[in-house]
Amino acid sequence: MEDRSPEERLEDLLESDPRYPREAYTFVFESLDSTVRNMHGIGPDDPIPPSEDHHVTGTDLLAGMYTYAIEEFGCLAATVFLSWGLTTSEDVGEIVFNLVEHGLMGRRENDQRSDFDDGFEGRTFAEVFAVDPQLEYCPERDEWKASYRSAALG
Repeated sequence: MEDRSPEERLEDLLESDPRYPREAYTFVFESLDSTVRNMHGIGPDDPIPPSEDHHVTGTDLLAGMYTYAIEEFGCLAATVFLSWGLTTSEDVGEIVFNLVEHGLMGRRENDQRSDFDDGFEGRTFAEVFAVDPQLEYCPERDEWKASYRSAALG
């Protein structure tokens, strides 16, 4: 399998397990990249040097994925995930370990699928990503800025 390109391995993965679309796998990769950069202070344009120190746990990835999803999709995050067949953190674990099994993502010996079980306190993505937009006008820049707060937190 190692002599196949990453794109070929991804194609094999999508063929062997069609539960999730390519976009879901791409989003998990992008979330991992964003999480590693944020946790280790690596700039957006700087290469991430290979290092064992850049490992993130399932919990870290889920937290980073939440932040990245809100940045990318705002209050539509739950809808996007639902369209990809992602409803709970366990789906993210399935994607991560599919990537591991196809040689597209690394893992440590103690990393397990179950690391993603009951993430976000067992809430579904519809609950986790129920966010209210907060719009603020900045008169100095003559622009609106959107931020989001959890609707679940009231």
